[in-house]
Amino acid sequence: MPITDTPITRMSKQDHISTLLSTLPDSPGVYQFYDKEGTLLYVGKAKSLKKRVSSYFQKEHDSGKTNVLVRKIVDIKTLVVDTEMDALLLENSLIKKHQPRYNVNLKDDKTYPWICIKNEPFPRVFSTRKLIRDGSEYFGPYTPVKMITTLLELIGQLYKLRTCSLNLTEDNIAKKKFKLCLEYHIGNCKAPCEALQTREDYDQTIKEIRQILKGNINSVIQLLKTQMNTLASEFQYEEAHNIKVKLEMLEKFKQRSVVVNPSIHNTDVYSITVEEDSAFVNFLRIMNGAIIQGHTVELKKKLDETKEELLEIAIADMRTRFNSDATEIILPFEVETEITGVTMTIPKIGDKKHLLTLSESNVRNYIRERDLQLEKQNPENKVQRLMEKMQKDLHLTELPRRIECFDNSNIQGAYPVAAMSVFINGQPAKKEYRHFNIKTVEGPDDFASMEEVIFRRYKRMLDEALPLPQLIVIDGGKGQLSSAMTSLDKLGLIGKVAVIGIAKRLEEIYYPGDSAPLYIDKKSETLRVIQNLRDEVHRFGITHHRNRRSKGVVKSELSDIKGIGETTKDELLRHFKSVKRIKEATLEEIAEVIGGHRASLVFAYFHPSQE
Repeated sequence: MPITDTPITRMSKQDHISTLLSTLPDSPGVYQFYDKEGTLLYVGKAKSLKKRVSSYFQKEHDSGKTNVLVRKIVDIKTLVVDTEMDALLLENSLIKKHQPRYNVNLKDDKTYPWICIKNEPFPRVFSTRKLIRDGSEYFGPYTPVKMITTLLELIGQLYKLRTCSLNLTEDNIAKKKFKLCLEYHIGNCKAPCEALQTREDYDQTIKEIRQILKGNINSVIQLLKTQMNTLASEFQYEEAHNIKVKLEMLEKFKQRSVVVNPSIHNTDVYSITVEEDSAFVNFLRIMNGAIIQGHTVELKKKLDETKEELLEIAIADMRTRFNSDATEIILPFEVETEITGVTMTIPKIGDKKHLLTLSESNVRNYIRERDLQLEKQNPENKVQRLMEKMQKDLHLTELPRRIECFDNSNIQGAYPVAAMSVFINGQPAKKEYRHFNIKTVEGPDDFASMEEVIFRRYKRMLDEALPLPQLIVIDGGKGQLSSAMTSLDKLGLIGKVAVIGIAKRLEEIYYPGDSAPLYIDKKSETLRVIQNLRDEVHRFGITHHRNRRSKGVVKSELSDIKGIGETTKDELLRHFKSVKRIKEATLEEIAEVIGGHRASLVFAYFHPSQE
């Protein structure tokens, strides 16, 4: 029923809330917030309902969304439970049932396959992506899907099960309604439809399969060893040999599937990766050192929940979804909720740390696969995701669609040049690259050279009304960055375009006016783009400097010849291609290019002894 607003003033609403808060018990439980329309806004769990619920109304929250939620609350309902874990499970159930607007959204787009033991006479065992509540048993889900294929192949090798969908009731079998099929004749089925396999024998097979799917391979191995020894003692050697073959298959499967110490048994592993609006939690189920289940779920954040709160929500969901009764949970950090009879472990080294690392790797793979799928559906998604990540990592106000990077190049002040590389949407735009010959600076002064180049570049862009880049990258750290800012200040561009500097040694990112550097994750795509920008500007700048220096050396050598001007030097180089060939040429060969008088000057310079 909607809560009418007309007779209730703002003060009376506050009084109503105050009354409710004063009566809350200091016990574990679940609380529910409602708005004036009677709509459920939020469900939460608490170790102490009184302390947790009261905290919402005692301060202004850092999160704007939380403040909006609190302003909308006009009624509170609570449910008291025995333990904090009961509260967590009840919270999870209510969130799934009502999906309140301000609660975390458990997003699970993929439908993973399960192995089903069908609820029927002589049960079939098969994979399915649909869970039908008909009393059948489901094991899984299995990710990666290769795991389910391996298990079904093993079961197919060990046991001869029916694959038909016949209704094998005792009455139908007694009335001989069915005939032997090809599966029986090729040895894949023992024909329970014709009463050639007893119900007891088939059910024993299903019991063993159930234990294998639960990860209790050791118990199946012990059972089969007992049966084999019994058959051998009764001189039934052929049957004993068949069981021996099964044992060998199980031992091989066990060796392949065990990833850590087999003593780690009935254990769940959780890891979490938190992004701006989402979190991803991976779950692994460990039995006898082997992974028998794995699943990753995405949680959409609504109220800037902490990573501890998000992980608790995922634990409650996974334990109920997969009917886990694990007595140990491996976690990356401590959570508040205690589970009776369950040990919480935060490993630092050893096999359990290896499992946690493996779970974290699964989270990264899940995120990468999700991004690849989105990019395949729409290639623009890849660019957009990269731009958004760079904007976030570098604290920019807009997406860095166009980035320009600058670097100086000189050898002891000779032939100073600068270069600019350009990336558009994270990719090199080589037609946009530019060279700059330093004109106003004498000697090796990188700071003054950077100041000149930045001024020339953006003065021209302003004069020609060209669009500015979203980001300027200065290679060389704080000194060059400060020089660049001096020119941008002269041009009135401070605050109109983002500028960063990158120091070479530790890949430090510097911002104008801030002496403390920013360190970006070494594996980040953002750092990779910036490094590629820098590598490109180095390559482009060094190539130009080398070419200019080479021409300068050639020109300077010919310039020492008195009476030879620039035009004559160009003619000689165009014809002979190098100074070396000019030196080796005869007087007549040189004269054919530049005439006798000038030829004699050149020849005499390189061959003074023959003058």
